[in-house]
Amino acid sequence: MSAVPLQRVLVANRGEIAVRVLRACRTMGIETVLGVSEADQDTRGVALADRVVRLGPAAADRSYLDEDLLIEAAVATGCDAVHPGYGFLAERSSFARAVEEAGLRFVGPTADSIELMGDKLRARAVAEAAAVPVVPGSEAVASVAEAREAAWAVGYPLMLKASAGGGGRGIQVVRSDEELGEVFEVVTAEVAAAFGDPRVFLERFVASARHVEVQVLGDGAGKVITLGERDCSLQRRFQKIVEEAPAHLPSLDEEHLGRLRSGLFDAARSLASSIDYRGAGTVEFIVDQQRGDFFFLEMNTRIQVEHPVTEEVTGIDLVAWQLRIAGGEPLDLRQEEVRLAGHAIEVRLTAEQAAAGFMPTPGLIERWMQPGGPGVRVDTHCYPGYRVPVNYDSLLCKLIVHGPDRPTALRRLAAALDEFHVEGVATTRDFLLELIQHPEVVGGRIHTRWVESAELATLR
Repeated sequence: MSAVPLQRVLVANRGEIAVRVLRACRTMGIETVLGVSEADQDTRGVALADRVVRLGPAAADRSYLDEDLLIEAAVATGCDAVHPGYGFLAERSSFARAVEEAGLRFVGPTADSIELMGDKLRARAVAEAAAVPVVPGSEAVASVAEAREAAWAVGYPLMLKASAGGGGRGIQVVRSDEELGEVFEVVTAEVAAAFGDPRVFLERFVASARHVEVQVLGDGAGKVITLGERDCSLQRRFQKIVEEAPAHLPSLDEEHLGRLRSGLFDAARSLASSIDYRGAGTVEFIVDQQRGDFFFLEMNTRIQVEHPVTEEVTGIDLVAWQLRIAGGEPLDLRQEEVRLAGHAIEVRLTAEQAAAGFMPTPGLIERWMQPGGPGVRVDTHCYPGYRVPVNYDSLLCKLIVHGPDRPTALRRLAAALDEFHVEGVATTRDFLLELIQHPEVVGGRIHTRWVESAELATLR
C-alpha cells in the first residue's frame, strides 16, 4: 500500500467507540463523517463529527449493519476511508472487501485476514502451522454421535464452541455425554441463526484458567510488534467485565511469569506475522495459572473494547496507529521501544440491573457525574439528558484508571466508581465496586468462571 495519509474518514459505528475514533481523527487533522441511525441523532459523536449522515431506522440491520448503505454514505461524502470500530461490521470480511473494491481504505486488516481468523477452526490450523500451542480439541462435528465420539479423545469437561462465534456467544461448557446430547442441538441452532454457520467443535475445558490476550500492531508486510498483555479473566458468560494490564498472576513467581510473557509475545508475533497482519489486532490465549502453560484461543481482527488499558501502560495511541497504517505509513515503532509503565484497569459501566440477571435498563439519563483526577479516564458517548436507546447494547462508558502499581490502580478505581453518579437509568456501578474490592479479586485469585461462582451481594 502506498503512503497516502487519510483525509476524510467515515466512522461506521456508534457509542463510545465512535467518539474515540472521532477524537483520534481530530487530533490527526483528519476530517470525519459520522453515520447515525434515527436512534442516535443526539449522541455525543454528532457534536464531534465534521459532518453527520443519517443512515436509516434504529434497527441495526437497516443502518449500522447495511454494508451498501455505509459505503454509499462514504462515497457520497468524499471519504477516502472507513473505520468500523468494534462490533457491527468490524469483523465482516465482505464489508472490508466491499470497502476496498469501492476505492476506499478499510481501517483494519485485509478481508482475507478477517475471514481466516474469523473461522475458529481455520484459525486453529494457522496457529498450529505457526507453532503456536492450541487447546486440545476436535475438527467440526456435525451430529451428537460425532460429538460424543470426539469427546472421548478430548476428555470431559470440554467446551462446545461455534466455529463462527464471537462475543461470548456459541460457547457451552459440557461435563458429560448426557449433557452433550442435551446442548448440541440448542447450540447449533443458536449459532446458525446468529452467525449463519452451524459448525461447532470441541475443546478441552481448562479449569481455573486465566484469559490473557496480547495486543499486536502489524504493517501488512510481515512486521509485527507486541504491546504487552491484558488479563480479561473477570467475565460473565464469557463476556468480559474487567480488564487490566499487565496481567497479575500471583500463582507464578517472577521468573516463571517472565517466561510466560516471553512465550505469549513470541506466539502472538508468530501468528500475526504468518498472515501478514495489518493494523491493530489481539491474539487471545487461555493460561493454566498453576502450570503457566498457555493455549491459543482466537484472534480478534479489530480494535478491542479494552484497548485503553494498553494505551495507558504503553503511552501509544492504538487508534491513531490504525489510521496511520491504513494511510500507508510504515510501522516505524521498534519492539525495543515499547516500554510498559505502571498498571491500568478498565471496567465497563452498563445500563443494566445486575440483580435481575443484568437486564438492560434503557431510558433518559437525568444526572451524569463522572469522576476525574490523576490517572482517571472515561470513554463515553453519554451526558445528562441523553436517552439510552433500546435498540443496541447497554454500554454507557468505559472507566479506565492508571497507577504506578496494581494496588494503587485498584484504590483509584474504587474511588472513581464511588464518585460516579448516574440517575435515570439503573447501572452496574455498585456491582463493579463490590467486584473490584472483593478479597479474591484484590489478591488475584480468580479465573474465567469466578464471577459466576462468587457470592456477591449486588447479584442477590
